[in-house]
Amino acid sequence: MTPLKYLAAYPAHLQEQVRQLIARERLGDYLSQRYPARHPVQSDRALYAYVMERKQQYLRNAPGIDKVLYDSKLDVLRNALGLHTAISRVQGSKLKAKKEVRIAGLFRDAAPEFLEMIVVHELAHLREAEHNKAFYQLCEHMLPGYQQREFDLRLYLTWRDMQTGVV
Repeated sequence: MTPLKYLAAYPAHLQEQVRQLIARERLGDYLSQRYPARHPVQSDRALYAYVMERKQQYLRNAPGIDKVLYDSKLDVLRNALGLHTAISRVQGSKLKAKKEVRIAGLFRDAAPEFLEMIVVHELAHLREAEHNKAFYQLCEHMLPGYQQREFDLRLYLTWRDMQTGVV
């Protein structure tokens, strides 16, 4: 039985369906039919503009973001598709907090739907720190169909590992 590390939290019947797709060598076909395009957001500057556009659309009153970039060092194996951080620094007599969003570098070449899902996920952390019901409701509000995209992103990661021989 093939271990599905990105899908471990999903029900057994869904995992079995994925195993069948893998056994028939149809997982890549499923993904390429469903997500044929690649997004044009290639630079950190373009990513910053992309994230800020979505923040302005859905989270105008949320704290500002100081830095957005692709990070090739994020470890996808530890479920870090993206990362939000608040770095506090002392400047004079004040404590300044800078918020950063980092997206795993492997998503430079991903489908636009996957980039959008990750950005929505990281933006939701500006309002909700934990992965709780309110967090996922906010994600679904900003991106209807969020849950399906997250599942498909996990399928993409599984397929990508198969292509590189990591599985």
